[in-house]
Amino acid sequence: KVAIVGDITHSRVARSNLWGLAAAGADVVVCGPPTMIPSGLGRRHPYHGDDSGLPPVEVVDDLATALRGADVVMTLRLQAERQQSGLLPSLREYSRLYEITAERVALAKPNALVMHPGPMNEGVEIAPDVAYGIQSRIEEQVTNGVAVRMALLYLLGVRR
Repeated sequence: KVAIVGDITHSRVARSNLWGLAAAGADVVVCGPPTMIPSGLGRRHPYHGDDSGLPPVEVVDDLATALRGADVVMTLRLQAERQQSGLLPSLREYSRLYEITAERVALAKPNALVMHPGPMNEGVEIAPDVAYGIQSRIEEQVTNGVAVRMALLYLLGVRR
């Protein structure tokens, strides 16, 4: 089970991961403010198809529900312009409801991995002790993401 938390609507990382994880057969649950969840995704039930163009996922409102039993917890970068555009009441409210803290990670499986595509807003999406903790794979995720993009650009360039 992979829990993806945050701004799903505006995140290329989220969309790429939804497709990749679905292709790999993972169970994916997304959680975030309702204003940051694509309108095509159903609430509290598996997505059964519509015109959103996204693969099947479960959408939940409650972060504890999303994290419970997760093998991987991935939180996404909250872009400041989203807060300014009225999609969020405040950063404090977002953190209160969706920040990945040690207490919240404890709801996931004991050996769950914590991921974030970077750059991080520490204290908003993720607590520093979690970001740099033993379960974190953030540095590896960022490093591998750069390598994968470089390889894809190379392959696209070679085919021309």
